[in-house]
Amino acid sequence: MATLNNLKRLQTLIWVLIYGGLLALVLGLSMDRTDDVTGWPIVVSGGGLALLGVVLIYVRSRLKVDEKK
Repeated sequence: MATLNNLKRLQTLIWVLIYGGLLALVLGLSMDRTDDVTGWPIVVSGGGLALLGVVLIYVRSRLKVDEKK
């Protein structure tokens, strides 16, 4: 069970991870053209962050809101 404020924070974190990860992935792919040593770690970390955001979407779907009476 989670409070409404905690779920809102989780949702914000999810979208920051997804969009930030995709941005890092694209940045790493563009850097890969000039510097292989720096490009691929950024691609992998960006993909990992985006994947973590997707996994958290599943976690969020399983959480229930505490309802106060």
